[in-house]
Amino acid sequence: MRDKQTSLPEAIGALVRDGDSVVLGACLEPNIPFAATFEIIRQGKTGLRMIAPISDGSTDMLIGAGCVGGIIGAWVGSVSAGLGHNYRRAAEHGVPNKLEIEDHSNFTLGMALLAGAYGMPYAPTRSILGSDIVKSNPKLHLAENPLGEDGEAVVLVPPLKPDVAILCVQRSDIAGNAYHWGNAGVAKEAAIAAERVILLADEIVPTEVITSDPGRVLFPGLHVSAVCHVEAGCHPAPMTGRWQRDHAFFDEYHQRSRAADGFDAWAKEWIHDLPDHEAYRAKLGQRLKDLRIRGEALSAPANWAAA
Repeated sequence: MRDKQTSLPEAIGALVRDGDSVVLGACLEPNIPFAATFEIIRQGKTGLRMIAPISDGSTDMLIGAGCVGGIIGAWVGSVSAGLGHNYRRAAEHGVPNKLEIEDHSNFTLGMALLAGAYGMPYAPTRSILGSDIVKSNPKLHLAENPLGEDGEAVVLVPPLKPDVAILCVQRSDIAGNAYHWGNAGVAKEAAIAAERVILLADEIVPTEVITSDPGRVLFPGLHVSAVCHVEAGCHPAPMTGRWQRDHAFFDEYHQRSRAADGFDAWAKEWIHDLPDHEAYRAKLGQRLKDLRIRGEALSAPANWAAA
């Protein structure tokens, strides 16, 4: 079993390349790898095409830092505050740079990743019929349903295969066999579809722990390129059983990023003036300790015996 452990800066430096298509988290609101977002900004990656199935502000930060050249998704912003200010500036005024936007609904984005994961030439859906998304995204095709009534239309969603998926998990072994519990969103599909996968594990455990309950494994470790032990790598996002959402952090970011110079000052304080995630955790101090989930709501044990 190959040891895939590496530091987060090394993983980002080696596996995230300028111009890559990148999906961050993919669990919708929880488990967003903000520590990776900050490291991408520190390293000055450029031209990234962000796949955004709700990145809760992460992609907005990357846009403000000048790392993003395109968006593949439904929207960019915070679930508690609304549309991201950096996204609006870039989309409407080209500040700090112009964005190419490939329009989706959240559902069609999930279908695109599903098609990419399982080698489908397209995924059919009717969910966006009657909307303008088919008009705004020329990659989506209207077609007649061969199994339906005459003239019944469907939309064919082409497959999406990210260059990199960066995912947060509660536990992983050194080979990338990982536990995840809670809302998985489209993390499984993103990981299987992606060319490279970086795991940010809140905890590294022996393989025997993982194999004791294989049903918690979303995807096998063979899909994983790097395992990074990054405790609270999701902050300020929540992680089931580990970390609460830091609502105040999101609200402060939204307010300070209303103007470009306000975002620059925020990014200097929380990203550029801090050399790594350990310094970030130290800056949070007691605030992070207060967000740790200490209660227990344990699942019932499962019997995996074969005889």
